[in-house]
Amino acid sequence: MNARPWLKIVSVLIGLFLTVPTLVVIPMSFSASKTFRFPPEGFSLEWYERLFTAPEWSTSIVNSLQVGLLTMLLATTLGTAAALGLQRLGPRARGMANGLLLSPIIIPHILIALVIFSAFLRLGLSGTLTGIALAHTAMALPFVVIAVTARLQGMDPALQKAGGSLGASPFSVFLKITLPLALPGVLSGAVLAFISSFDEVVIALFLQSPSALTLPVQMFNSVTVQIDPTISAASSLMVVLVSVPILLAQVIGARRGKAGRRR
Repeated sequence: MNARPWLKIVSVLIGLFLTVPTLVVIPMSFSASKTFRFPPEGFSLEWYERLFTAPEWSTSIVNSLQVGLLTMLLATTLGTAAALGLQRLGPRARGMANGLLLSPIIIPHILIALVIFSAFLRLGLSGTLTGIALAHTAMALPFVVIAVTARLQGMDPALQKAGGSLGASPFSVFLKITLPLALPGVLSGAVLAFISSFDEVVIALFLQSPSALTLPVQMFNSVTVQIDPTISAASSLMVVLVSVPILLAQVIGARRGKAGRRR
């Protein structure tokens, strides 16, 4: 029995289950109604105007972008260095180090948030954007390590040895051989790090303050404290900011793959 037709049907159903709520939220963000209503009544850009003009919303967007970019920079740098270091370890040490680096994916976020809040409270980092970015870096690090490690495993070690045998310094070998070959994994890890930070809410809730409020926390507050239809516009914005980088990475990766096969 051929299971492929059933697999395709199940995949389509799962895809619809995940995307239909998004297809409902986006039209609601253009509604002229003063409350949540679907199908929307009339057409209005009021909620998008409020999203970018109301101080609490515009500030939270800027904060999330700052935290996301800082997280992406730190996680990409540290994750790439960690992935390179893992390649030089023995099998047993590599397994232990890899398990330690990937532990933030396994441990529940609420437990990590409690530990980070307790530690940052003593260090004076609680309630600051820097503290949120550092915490998000720890959470985003596994995504970079996985992406870069997967790329490095498909790289021929003889290329690095050849560069060294020709007189190149280790730093030159890294810049001219290792980094260009690992660049797709580095870029993928950077995109995932930014997305994981921009969308994270549990740790940001523990570390928030009036001056360090991210967009997901503001959305959470708008649902629990008051009924504000602006959240529909904020949700649509997050869908775009999360989906576009992933789609661009997929398109660029597909084009690079086609170009490589043609060669």
